Amino acid sequence: MKLLPSLLGAAALFATSLAVQAQVKWDLPAAYPATNFHSVNLQQFADDVDKATGGKLKITVHANASLFKAPEIKRAVQGGQAQIGEILLTAYQNEWIIFGADGVPFLADSYDEAMKLWRAQKPLLEKKLGEQGLLVLYSVAWPPQGIYAKKPINSAADLKGIKWRAYSPATSRIAELVGAQPVTVQAAEFAQALATGVVESTMTSGATGVDSKLFEHLKFYYDTQAWLPKNAVIVNKAAFDALDAATKAAVTKAAADAEARGWAASRKVNTDTLARLKAEGMQVLPPSPQLKADMTKIGETMLKEWAEKAGADGKALLDGFRK
Repeated sequence: MKLLPSLLGAAALFATSLAVQAQVKWDLPAAYPATNFHSVNLQQFADDVDKATGGKLKITVHANASLFKAPEIKRAVQGGQAQIGEILLTAYQNEWIIFGADGVPFLADSYDEAMKLWRAQKPLLEKKLGEQGLLVLYSVAWPPQGIYAKKPINSAADLKGIKWRAYSPATSRIAELVGAQPVTVQAAEFAQALATGVVESTMTSGATGVDSKLFEHLKFYYDTQAWLPKNAVIVNKAAFDALDAATKAAVTKAAADAEARGWAASRKVNTDTLARLKAEGMQVLPPSPQLKADMTKIGETMLKEWAEKAGADGKALLDGFRK
């Protein structure tokens, strides 16, 4: 009879050991602050997976480039250093031109158009990422991009010589076309770059403007609604394939929910953050007719350049988008 307590204890220990062994842990590096709507959505996705799997799959979100810097995340997931991660698609245009489709100015300049572009882009991305041992789970658009500046900008000529924060090949190319000086600065380092005079202008969203407190350094925001770049959540295919069928289904369902929730959140964030910029004393203005005409011309140039480089894949994407 004295053996019974010890046997029960051993059984409990064995059961706990099995539970620990059964639990899978994934790291999810992300580039933006924990308060950013993308990061909030990622955390909800992770919580949904945890709940749906009964704790079987635990995803830890590492926001604000705390685990890997933005340019390192895709390679980290590809190499298995992280099992899942969030990337800005346009940042990888130099690797493959189709990644940069949503960074072409004025190609898709509204949420509805951006979703159409995503549907045309997704099959191509799935094929390419599959070849790299990756899966794309979902994507969420940033709010439309506008121009931030210290002084009034009435035309593209007013941007000549300005130190311009670039975060993708497309934003670097815009700088070249307007005669600005492109300086590559990631989101996590943006506020410091402004404070030290490394940059003095950029094109980005109202959301990034609030995240980085651009109103502390810049006085003007021109709501050009030039493009809506997308973040995508990618997963290491081997890590995903190692999950059981029920856990895979839970991840896929949580991803679909995160995509729908994220796009809705982006629309709200666009309205809320522009209001916040105004409340903080920033002048939020429509572009002048001349600035709009100049930026539209730059968009036409960049679309032509993009289409020439993109070849058959680019034609397929544009044909699908324009249906």
